[in-house]
Amino acid sequence: MIKSRLYQTLFELNATPVIAKRLRAFAESSASRAFIPSFAKTYQINVDEAAEPIEAYPSLHAFFTRHLKDGVRPIDANPNSVVSPCDGKLSIVADITDDSRFEVKGQSYTLAELLGSQQEARRYAGGTVCVLYLSPRDYHRVHVPLAGRVLSHYELGDRSAPVNDIGLTETVRPLSRNYRRVTRFETAVGVYEHIMVGALNVNTIEWTLEGEHAGKGDEVGYFSFGSTVILCFEKSRVTIDPAKIGPVRLGEVIGTMQNG
Repeated sequence: MIKSRLYQTLFELNATPVIAKRLRAFAESSASRAFIPSFAKTYQINVDEAAEPIEAYPSLHAFFTRHLKDGVRPIDANPNSVVSPCDGKLSIVADITDDSRFEVKGQSYTLAELLGSQQEARRYAGGTVCVLYLSPRDYHRVHVPLAGRVLSHYELGDRSAPVNDIGLTETVRPLSRNYRRVTRFETAVGVYEHIMVGALNVNTIEWTLEGEHAGKGDEVGYFSFGSTVILCFEKSRVTIDPAKIGPVRLGEVIGTMQNG
């Protein structure tokens, strides 16, 4: 029970800045290595999918940000498919209003606030937004749903509210106020926003894409701690299947491209 609460505080919920920094330091230390087996057991992580044997990871943080074995997350090969960019829970597929707003858990968001630009927000009026929440049990590296070229990449926000179900309902608009990395991609069906949102007072989002081009399913970054991915698509460019709301895995189809 004590270990479970420690993991929940570290990887799911908010903590004070001082505590969060200490927890991060512990998670990155060799002393945390002994906790890896109980962490994996607590969250029922399939350790057989990890690229390395569980005893090979030097710290809890190294295990949390693990790579997977080749082939365990096949990327759908259909050229018209849109795939999940991560393991997690697809919790929201919402329409963006004509004034560039959308709703998550009863809270209204503006794309201008989320993207930091009123001009860019207008681009997505009438489009679609997807929200994917990654729990501690999930693989925490993030990929892309479509092949594309990076048009811009920047950071926003300085808050660190939790982005689990509690945070989304009890905290004032954490998705558009938390620290986040916003990347705009140009694809065969227009432009879309790929947003990685941090969730703890110690926010660590690492960008790993080298260069400006990414193939469908390519890794672009990873989260060190609690996390959410938001995708914003232009009007009539993709169709996201609402039946996919719920657990999804990297590479599986969540929608289709609308060509023409």
